[in-house]
Amino acid sequence: MHAVLLIDDDEELAAPLAAYLRRFDLALEVAHRPSTGLARLAQGGIEAVILDVMLPEMDGFELLRRIRQGSDIPVLMLTARGELSDRVVGLELGADDYLPKPFEPRELAARLQTILRRARSAPSGAVLRFEGLAIDTDRREVRRQGELLALTGTEFELLWLLAREPQKVFSRDQILNQLRGQDAELFSRAVDILVSRLRRKLEPLDAIKTLRNAGYTLALPRLP
Repeated sequence: MHAVLLIDDDEELAAPLAAYLRRFDLALEVAHRPSTGLARLAQGGIEAVILDVMLPEMDGFELLRRIRQGSDIPVLMLTARGELSDRVVGLELGADDYLPKPFEPRELAARLQTILRRARSAPSGAVLRFEGLAIDTDRREVRRQGELLALTGTEFELLWLLAREPQKVFSRDQILNQLRGQDAELFSRAVDILVSRLRRKLEPLDAIKTLRNAGYTLALPRLP
């Protein structure tokens, strides 16, 4: 069973959701307050977080900032339906995915399975080397000019996608379909935000180029 922590102050949500997610090998724990959630994460053993935006003590965005200060654990944010701004802010702060409320439990399970798969899997046995950059898929490590980078699972998967075919231009839709599956709700700005996050972490390397109205490509020279 994969341990998932729900941080949400809705006390009626956890029990039925936990029963449903058990069908998908997901064991749900719940924290109704951010402080309780942070304390549980500090104990270890949690593999993914479901994080509501509206919380007591602090909102979900501030809580996500605190989580990202020391962890790259996969985080799925629950946002108000139609609130594009919530999705944008969450993704900018490092969320791996988002789901508007109210949601279908089956979609939540599918999203969780996707981000968990990103976090633990990559083609094995490959180290891709570029000028100033090394990507080790066995260890899921990325080094920029020798320095180990802290990437989320989604950021790693994006970099790996671009690095497999450097100089190839990937459209936003292609990136979304690769990262979230063919049934993904197309939200092109999510790709822009994810690329921006990854680009900042790769600085000072000028690694990812934007081709207007076309997409993105990894522009670093490949090394033997």
